[in-house]
Amino acid sequence: MEEVLDYLVVGAGPAGLQLGQHLGHAGHRYLVLEAGSAPGHFFETFPRHRTLISINKKHTGYTDPELRMRMDWNSILADGDGDPVVFTDYSELLFPDAEDFLRYLADYAAKHRVNVRYDTRVTRIRRERETFVLTAGETEFRAHRLIMATGVTKPYIPPFPGVELIDQYVDVDVDPESFTDQRVLVLGKGNSAFETADNLIEQAAVVHVGGPRPVKLAWRTHFVGHLRAYNAGILDMYQLKLQHAILDGEVREVRKDADGYHVKFAFARADEVVKEIRYDRVIGCTGFRFDASLFDEDCRPELTIDDRFPAQTPDWESVNVPGLHFAGTITQVRDFKKATSAFIHGFRYGVRALARVLDERYHGTPWPHTELPAKPDALTEAVITRINRTSALYQQFGFLADVVVVDGDTARYLEEVPVDRVLRDAPDDVYVVTLDYGPDHDKIDPFDFVARAAQDKANDHGEGHYLHPIVRHHRRGELVATHHVTENLENEWDQEVHIGPLTAFFTREL
Repeated sequence: MEEVLDYLVVGAGPAGLQLGQHLGHAGHRYLVLEAGSAPGHFFETFPRHRTLISINKKHTGYTDPELRMRMDWNSILADGDGDPVVFTDYSELLFPDAEDFLRYLADYAAKHRVNVRYDTRVTRIRRERETFVLTAGETEFRAHRLIMATGVTKPYIPPFPGVELIDQYVDVDVDPESFTDQRVLVLGKGNSAFETADNLIEQAAVVHVGGPRPVKLAWRTHFVGHLRAYNAGILDMYQLKLQHAILDGEVREVRKDADGYHVKFAFARADEVVKEIRYDRVIGCTGFRFDASLFDEDCRPELTIDDRFPAQTPDWESVNVPGLHFAGTITQVRDFKKATSAFIHGFRYGVRALARVLDERYHGTPWPHTELPAKPDALTEAVITRINRTSALYQQFGFLADVVVVDGDTARYLEEVPVDRVLRDAPDDVYVVTLDYGPDHDKIDPFDFVARAAQDKANDHGEGHYLHPIVRHHRRGELVATHHVTENLENEWDQEVHIGPLTAFFTREL
């Protein structure tokens, strides 16, 4: 009988490696299974044009490693002492090469001695009573708990007639000269679509980018998965009448004959006009989805959002398969297109929180915390210290929170707890501290002359639209009071205008 481990982790990308490091540091018996021959197999192919759009800002003016992580979107975390392995040591480019990230992951795995079995492609997952059994080739692996850190590996293919005729982002030719003087339709409105379009705009005669929803710009919505300025070159060319265009609508049908592709396109903003347009090439860039086909029917996780992601609880656990948890970009289902769980600089904090969830739930280890007097000055000092330094609450805005649980004369201060987990467990008297944007922040054009909240006076009613600290008081599960610390251009909340009103808030509420 094979050894039954505490944990099996599938996938040695950034999430799987980091979780393996946390599990090993805690002394758990674990193994990471990876289909590729090295860490980060996904990044050997993607992004197709080999430039990451995750920020790598090496020069920040900060010496504090925690503050530097606010501008480092590629490094992953580790428990324990010693010098951290940080990606800013591997490239000075603001938008780095994917190959540099592969080197970084390999060095991280080696330094932390993450227990990874490479060239091990899992082909079947089943359950035997309370044990997960994974098949890879002729070998079976067993564990009490399973964490899927595989990412979204299968293309999401929209269901229109003729979709099988078109090229797909995962394997389309990326040499622009292959498209010289051609008419090209790129389907999708995300970064992979615009990355593909921008690669072609010098060589192709006409590039159209089409999809059913309007383009959303990351600099306006604050969601980094929306279109980034780095990939938005074709917008200039469209607005300045240089043949390329953005189409709002959906494809009804694609057919192919001797003179190319004929696409029936239903325009969303032209009174439902359906027009047939000819192209030389059509490329699908419509995103990816989680592959649930590995699971036997009796342990297959329920899917959600067009069956693209596994449905998850606040513990990152499958809603229908106990003991099956998720890490990495597939955890974005819990803050879908709102916060940053889809990206390394977001899910690295989710992975650390998941490790604490597992320790608390399966090994009886309390969530790490400090104790302090339940007095206004003490709570204010603790909150002000954290919000001026934390990278987790800064990156996972509105999703992760510091939590102050008051019990008589004592308070427990817990760091980086998922907000929905706090509200689900509902302590009797708790303060939830987040960094977040103001209401309707994504409806404000930052380049219009919109009044910002004054930075030199208290703003307890939340008029600010920019990122700022919010403290919410819940008593027996009910929200009873909210305090907004006024926003600050430099994200520094250490002046009397921040400290005095927060102290007064705690004084009233305590």
